[in-house]
Amino acid sequence: MAPGTNEDAQEKDRADVTPPPEGEDRPDRTDRPKERPESPRARMLRLGACAVAIAVAMTAGAVVLGNKDDNGVRTVASAPGVAPELLATGSLASSISALQTHLKAQPKDYGGWSTLGVAYIEQARTNGDPSRYPQAERALERSLKLKPDNDPALAGRSALAAARHDFPAALRYADKALDENAYNERALSTRIDALVELGRYKEASKAADQADERRPGIPVFTRYAYVRELRGDVTTTRRVLKQALSSASAPGDIAYVATALGQLSWREGEYKAALTYYEQALRADKVYLPALEGRARAQAANGDGKAAIAGMEDVVARFPLPGPLVVLGELYEARGGEEDKAKARAQYALVNAWTALARANGVNADLDTALAAADHGDRKAALRAARAEWERRETVHTADALAWALHVNGRDEEALPYARRATATGYRDATFLYHRGMIEQATGNKKEARSSLSAALKLNPGFSPVGAKLAKKTLTALGGAK
Repeated sequence: MAPGTNEDAQEKDRADVTPPPEGEDRPDRTDRPKERPESPRARMLRLGACAVAIAVAMTAGAVVLGNKDDNGVRTVASAPGVAPELLATGSLASSISALQTHLKAQPKDYGGWSTLGVAYIEQARTNGDPSRYPQAERALERSLKLKPDNDPALAGRSALAAARHDFPAALRYADKALDENAYNERALSTRIDALVELGRYKEASKAADQADERRPGIPVFTRYAYVRELRGDVTTTRRVLKQALSSASAPGDIAYVATALGQLSWREGEYKAALTYYEQALRADKVYLPALEGRARAQAANGDGKAAIAGMEDVVARFPLPGPLVVLGELYEARGGEEDKAKARAQYALVNAWTALARANGVNADLDTALAAADHGDRKAALRAARAEWERRETVHTADALAWALHVNGRDEEALPYARRATATGYRDATFLYHRGMIEQATGNKKEARSSLSAALKLNPGFSPVGAKLAKKTLTALGGAK
């Protein structure tokens, strides 16, 4: 029949409820031909494809990642909007399979389609499978076609847009969902995320207060805490996160909140406390990527370079994201040997491969590109990426990235206003202060440079294996802290 007929539409629907592809949650076959050894480039491409989806999960839009129980079965914690029936079996893949079977028999179940769409989003995050995002979109659109304006599907569309870093669309769909149901937890949470990622912090703060009034719980608590941290209120941030951790029971929730506390402690230079929280997170989920990365960073800052390198090597072997790749490269670089310098260059080169893969899969990677390339790559490309990101969203993170990209390109007078804007909200980040101090030094503002560099090293003296050393050297040349 011609394209666009009902038969074709039904075929597309059937395609979206088929079981997982060969190799997912199925026993290994012993009759497969022996595979050739994987080349380093092939391994990078394979891991990079996973990294694309995991990078999306690192945004504020991801409440928790999945975790594995002792039997290796991937489960999902209480992410907002996931229907209870989806979590009943404890296995996301099994739940998806059950939903697919159900929808073959009941194709007009709009609630089932919205739940399947959300499940595909979670599967993309937990399994590193970006191909699930188009499936999620089709499932959610099917739900909306069956029942226009149903809030679970609209909230799902909001979460999907956030996962793809399309934050204006995420905000638009969240608002639509809340017009239908003012208490939809996923929509309330994703609305905060979108406003934060768009740099609309005052509105994000009001949205967090509103969400806390309507649907208090871990997804809202963690966002409420982050909005307060962006304003420099570390005391409230810590208190709220501790309350969230004390109320957490699902392993994924424990891992997520404990890691958030670890990251906060690390940013505040409290390395022993950070390590304690990371260990708590890893007891709940021993392969939780942000906790593994955070632990390695804290070990490095605490002087245990050997453990830090081993830990970060494990992280990048799993998912070679730009942040861990750069940190591992700097850890090698800090050791100073010629072999280590070569290893460092190899890590920095992989960032470019990751960026290409991310863009090929529709993920906006400009912020990652700007931060990595400014120090360890193509400086002109870093500036182009930073400018492009600033055009999309004016956040403290993009202000810092643009300031530093301008600095490394010798445009310090232009960089200084952005460096000041990055620190204007009160958000406490030693890297931001270090960047501001170096730019102030380059523009002849010696007093301000001493103040910023001193503040960076006082706050978090191990913020970067390479940057911290340069900050100390520059501060000494300026006459030391005053």
